[in-house]
Amino acid sequence: MASKPKKSDDEAQAGGDEKKTKRSLPLRKIMMAATLLALTGGGGVAGYVFIFSGSERHDAAPPVKPAVFVDLPEVLVNLSNTSSDRTQYLKVKVVLELPDQMLMQQIQPVMPRVLDAFQTYLRELRPTDLDGSSGLYRLKEELTRRVNAAIAPNKVSAVLFKEIVVQ
Repeated sequence: MASKPKKSDDEAQAGGDEKKTKRSLPLRKIMMAATLLALTGGGGVAGYVFIFSGSERHDAAPPVKPAVFVDLPEVLVNLSNTSSDRTQYLKVKVVLELPDQMLMQQIQPVMPRVLDAFQTYLRELRPTDLDGSSGLYRLKEELTRRVNAAIAPNKVSAVLFKEIVVQ
């Protein structure tokens, strides 16, 4: 009886690897094809969404209306002062920003009401209420709220300061 020469462990392992490689080669090809197909399809969908939905958004943008500004008369009030004997004054020049021209005609008849709301609020302020940018921001927000209450149901876009002087 002739015996076959024994294979070394390395040779046996190499033969097993060849079998694994031969079996896994079709699997690898399928995986690569599926990955390629997924990337191509995903890119196509993303391109379609980007191209066609982007053009619709730009076409649907409404034209921007120019803002309308209304100057209010200068307001001069003495500030509420409980700590010292010296009287301090506040001088404010304000501009109202309106969304359209039609609103300007509607608020002209109620302008005395707006000025009254400004006078009564500003007269109760203390000099410390106007300290820093946060104090001016609070003043602007409160004046906007009071203007909108005076001209309701209409609304102004903003109250803008032209000049603020505390003496």
